[in-house]
Amino acid sequence: MGKENNPRRVAENEAFAKTKMLRTSPQKLNLVAQLIRGKKVDKALADLTFSHKRIAGDVKKCLQSAIANAENNHGLDVDSLIVAEAWVGKNLVMKRGRPRARGRYGKIMKPFSEITIKVRQVEEQA
Repeated sequence: MGKENNPRRVAENEAFAKTKMLRTSPQKLNLVAQLIRGKKVDKALADLTFSHKRIAGDVKKCLQSAIANAENNHGLDVDSLIVAEAWVGKNLVMKRGRPRARGRYGKIMKPFSEITIKVRQVEEQA
């Protein structure tokens, strides 16, 4: 009698998580996303833990959310997950300014961005 289930947006062996409104530029966030693409999730978590980039902590939270989604919502094995994709998008830009010399105005852009991390379960080669 209830509503039908929504169709899955990813394959049966995949799960993803998305974090919006991260206070950094997409270019800087993409450097951190490059760090984890294609790696096993435990290695990716270790790399993010010891990264010196400020935004790495937020990316780590997003990756942990994707792992939890895979385990709890889709019943995937955590030990055989890899980071299949990690892509970055632009979000809003706050415009601020600062008075400058001779009556001018210096624009200060404060960009926000978003990241989507997709994890995939792979079979171990024996």
